[in-house]
Amino acid sequence: MRIDAILKRLLELHPNKLIDLKLNRIERLLNELGNPQDNLPKTIHVAGTNGKGSTIAFLRAMLEAAGKTVHVYTSPHLVRFNERIRLSGELVSDKKLLEALEICEKVNAGRAITYFEITTAAAFYLFSKEKADYLLLEVGLGGRFDATNVVDNPLGVIITPVSIDHQEFLGENLQKIAFEKAGVLKANSLAVIARQQDEAMASIQTEAKKLAIKPFVMGRDFDGYQQNSRLIYQDENGLLDLPPPSLKGNFQYENASTAIAAITHFNLPVNENQIEKGLRNTVWAGRFMPIIEGELRELLTPNHQLFLDGGHNVAGAKAISSTLNGLNDNRPIILIMAAFANKDVVGFLEQFKGRVNNIFTIEMKTDRKIFSAEKLAQLAQEQGFKAFAAKSIKAALTKAAKIDDAIIVICGSLHLVGDVLAQNKTPPN
Repeated sequence: MRIDAILKRLLELHPNKLIDLKLNRIERLLNELGNPQDNLPKTIHVAGTNGKGSTIAFLRAMLEAAGKTVHVYTSPHLVRFNERIRLSGELVSDKKLLEALEICEKVNAGRAITYFEITTAAAFYLFSKEKADYLLLEVGLGGRFDATNVVDNPLGVIITPVSIDHQEFLGENLQKIAFEKAGVLKANSLAVIARQQDEAMASIQTEAKKLAIKPFVMGRDFDGYQQNSRLIYQDENGLLDLPPPSLKGNFQYENASTAIAAITHFNLPVNENQIEKGLRNTVWAGRFMPIIEGELRELLTPNHQLFLDGGHNVAGAKAISSTLNGLNDNRPIILIMAAFANKDVVGFLEQFKGRVNNIFTIEMKTDRKIFSAEKLAQLAQEQGFKAFAAKSIKAALTKAAKIDDAIIVICGSLHLVGDVLAQNKTPPN
């Protein structure tokens, strides 16, 4: 309760509450904290639109398989704030988290700063106090002016696939969004770039050229793909024939390959056997995650399949649709979805045409603007889907249960993923 109370106070420190992309506020606070960002383990900074969390999860599993200690910073959390910060592989304890938040609140002294900025400062404080071999640092939003972009000399930078999202903050087209993501590139750091659309790659390459660096690019310097249910990775050093990633979805083969490329290009001390072990042991909640037990699952019959995915933009929908196609299962497919009001819902829904049979729309409990369940259902109906508004996730699942042997996917928002995990009493990690 004390952690919840302080997080609520921190949320009120900036009039915009959540997002205002600048670096001056966090730089000021970090300076007053003694610049903990300058006393971190070897840092790998990860930007991009989709796949950041999964790529980090693969990389963490591989490094830990090699016996390395790893700090991790990701966002958002699904159920508890502690999920954002891992210290040497373990979620930060309430005691350590509370101490760091209280120190940052005291030093900040009520001055304007966003929630993400001050909590990121708390994370840097914690990472600087406990030794580890590596820090895997995920960008919150964008890159150039993201609060994490204060580490001057990362060991390496990864940019996962860039797509259209958060246009109100990053720009209305792919070129501008990629420019912001590429702001994490550093002149003295190595860089791995996942497969990109041409417009995004051109923008990233332009920024890399300004810094006189030659990034390690998927499709040119390395590649990875599925073949006979195996992961085939290849680069200039040869070919690896590996087991499939533990995370579901065809797109995870590319995320895993990006992590392997980072091991190769950043010269990380991980061998092939440890890569294999990492692939088998990777865990990342809310990414085409099967729900096999729990209070919500009990609303369905044993013949139903239930998956949970945080995909919330067009690229995320494409990934979910591709994964569904990869199941090679002709059973009816049902989506249960909610969405924030700034999302391209029509573009999201278009990815499921011809495959999804029914859509049940719901609303999330949040202070942010959302689509009403009725409006979402209307938009889905206009796209040709059988769509119905439901009062709650339980109500939607109860309706879905009446369709025999269906595959049910809950999607549209990571916030919704957190709600479902909490209601189902499923630990996110």
